[in-house]
Amino acid sequence: MGGLHYGHGELIKFAKGQKVSAPSTVLVSIFVNPLQFNPTEDFKNYPRNLEEDCKLAKASGADAIWAPSFNDVFNGGIDSHFQLLAPAQLSKELCGASRPGHFDGVVTVILRLIHLVKPNCLFLGEKDWQQYLIIRQLIKDLQLPVELIGVPTIRDKDGLAYSSRNQYLNSAEKKKALELPKILEKAAFATSLGQGFDTASMKSELRKKGLIVEYLEVVDPFLLKPSRKKEKFTLLAAAILCGETRLIDHRFLMNRKPIVAIDGPAGSGKSTVTKKFAEKLGLLYLDTGAMYRAVTWLIQKNRIDIKDREALIKMLESIDLKLQQTPKGEQKVLINNEDVTSSIRSPKVTQQVSEVAALSDIRNTLTAQQRLIGKDGGIVAEGRDIGSSVFPNAELKVFLTASINERANRRAIDLKRQGFKVPDLSSLKRQIKERDDLDASREISPLVQAKDAEILMTDGMCIEEVVESISRMFRLKVPEELWPTP
Repeated sequence: MGGLHYGHGELIKFAKGQKVSAPSTVLVSIFVNPLQFNPTEDFKNYPRNLEEDCKLAKASGADAIWAPSFNDVFNGGIDSHFQLLAPAQLSKELCGASRPGHFDGVVTVILRLIHLVKPNCLFLGEKDWQQYLIIRQLIKDLQLPVELIGVPTIRDKDGLAYSSRNQYLNSAEKKKALELPKILEKAAFATSLGQGFDTASMKSELRKKGLIVEYLEVVDPFLLKPSRKKEKFTLLAAAILCGETRLIDHRFLMNRKPIVAIDGPAGSGKSTVTKKFAEKLGLLYLDTGAMYRAVTWLIQKNRIDIKDREALIKMLESIDLKLQQTPKGEQKVLINNEDVTSSIRSPKVTQQVSEVAALSDIRNTLTAQQRLIGKDGGIVAEGRDIGSSVFPNAELKVFLTASINERANRRAIDLKRQGFKVPDLSSLKRQIKERDDLDASREISPLVQAKDAEILMTDGMCIEEVVESISRMFRLKVPEELWPTP
């Protein structure tokens, strides 16, 4: 819309730094869209300084700037073109309640711009989260061939979200406006500690500071309806008038960091993919399969009969199982202070691990330990019941799978790499099929696809492609503002 500022510069830099196509070109469009203004809003006085906008865009890394006239976008006038209606479910809440037709104007011009420019990716700031959601729905419903990528809200050193409208504020008004990000941050901090807050008191406090509160609500972050306690995280959204200037802001409220649960059968590539994805996001990698393998290894080492429950319970009482991250990002598995990272991948352990994992005492012990590790979130966990049993409230659940032929080939490569004898492929396929049947039929935490899990068939995909697919899924479930910084 023009009036570019530091926040826009960071948006351009973010887009420039993404490897979305080869060669990658970043185009900045500058178009003050009259369809977004209702009769009570001042279209004529909206900040316009194309020369300064171009300087900032170029300095931030833009390769090209497109600043079309209204006739360039709507040749022959708006009456010569279709106009869209934004979905009422998303457009009538929050800002839409006081700005009728605003989001209709947004989606109409965005669709026109996409058709004219034909970009691979569209980068939008998450500051206007409602607008971001509506444009995402537009792309999904019309199956537009463009990927939408959000960029976290950029704030100045005092915490005020950058906005073209900030230039309307005088020094006294800016001081008042700072009360909004301060009070939103207090609510977010209270939530992170598991504490509550009162929106009525927050509104009252803002009014005492001389601000007019248009809305301040806790809503479902994707439906924009009043939130329910069972939601994984919520959105605290606000709009105020500071003098004559309307400002919006928000915070995503979460009492723990995001959790990604990756389930799937043996040989589907869970360990490799989970490790790479955790590294990309800067999350902790939790290999639950390694935990069951380590216990299986210990049972075999001590020659414990798995039918001897008393012996198993005694072993579990004194077990010391640790997953450690090396400086190079590799995972070490230690059990009773012995490094078993390589030993647990042997065919002997593989052959018995499903049977051991089906034992209730072992499963209960390790599940409790896994939940303790994931109590504060910030993990990517993989296994065969992570999304269905261990972390049922994970923000993203992925059921990673592959055909038996693909998994047998991967298993053969893995065994050869580790120096183990490689059986013929028919034997490997039979073993994998038997293990699938055992995992799926066990009474306790069987291998199943969670109802809300995304299925990903990985035949013919390289690791990087699988990781990128999961990243796209994660982006749909978790706003960029909640992504950890690697």
